[in-house]
Amino acid sequence: MKELDLATLVAVFEEMLGWTLWPIVAACAVATLAFLYVVLRDRGVVAGRMLRAELLGVLGGVAAVAVMFVVTNSSPADLGGPIDWLLVVGIFAAGLVGTVIASYAAMGLFARAPERAGAALRERALGA
Repeated sequence: MKELDLATLVAVFEEMLGWTLWPIVAACAVATLAFLYVVLRDRGVVAGRMLRAELLGVLGGVAAVAVMFVVTNSSPADLGGPIDWLLVVGIFAAGLVGTVIASYAAMGLFARAPERAGAALRERALGA
């Protein structure tokens, strides 16, 4: 293999992930679009929401590495050279980033907007 092209990468990923490749790609696209929608709607990143998403991201990275060991039917004892460890770090990072994006988008889509939450609190205070 002298050249690396998109068709070769797709074939390798299809071989590795089987039928789950395209649902994973679709989920990544939906999560990214939802994240962009939330950031544009809120006119920026909400710090508290991002912090919670980052904490969940660590769990997502750990889960990605655990799934990798299950799918490949291996264990940490099977990791040999530095490239194996770099791959594990890359899988952890991909799981972390993906979980941060997806969880931030989910929290943003299903959370109350700040102005509506404030209005609801004022309404309760006046009504009580």
